[in-house]
Amino acid sequence: MLIPTRIKLNKGSKTLELGYADGQQFALPAEFLRVHSPSAEVQGHGNPILQYGKLNVALTHIQPAGNYALKMTFDDGHDSGIYTWDYLYRLATQQDEIWQDYLDKLSAAGQTRDPSESVVRLML
Repeated sequence: MLIPTRIKLNKGSKTLELGYADGQQFALPAEFLRVHSPSAEVQGHGNPILQYGKLNVALTHIQPAGNYALKMTFDDGHDSGIYTWDYLYRLATQQDEIWQDYLDKLSAAGQTRDPSESVVRLML
């Protein structure tokens, strides 16, 4: 398990910055973290629920969850995910692949990252 030695919530860029002792550094966008929340609300007890319309979401608060994770609060009210160090490292190191997979699923579902377009689609 790799534990970050530097954790910074950058509200201006809407990113969570992680630094590791070996020099690796990552910036994880709030939208990326929100749509990949490890919460039951998102993961659906083994049947993940596609999150959409989260383009503008921001991280408002992070706090330690014991010595093993971070609890994150987003401005859309979501705050139930516990991001373990292992999960954060996987998200960071596989960000491009995980993001592309998400975009593919979004497209296949006829949804979008833009909340205004998502609402319109739901109303039609």
